[in-house]
Amino acid sequence: MNQEELRLMNETERLKYEVAEELGLTERLLRVGWANLTAGETGRIGGIVARRLRGDTRRQSD
Repeated sequence: MNQEELRLMNETERLKYEVAEELGLTERLLRVGWANLTAGETGRIGGIVARRLRGDTRRQSD
């Protein structure tokens, strides 16, 4: 993912990639795509993204 692609994404998309990177899933994500991540992987990413969008900082250590 290059800087130009990141710049063109909306805030939520950018946040999804940021969380995937924090979880160590970037390489796998770029190799197999969102559709081929496991339900657990996408659920974890989605949960963290949702908490951040809500501003909930209670469980940011996930």
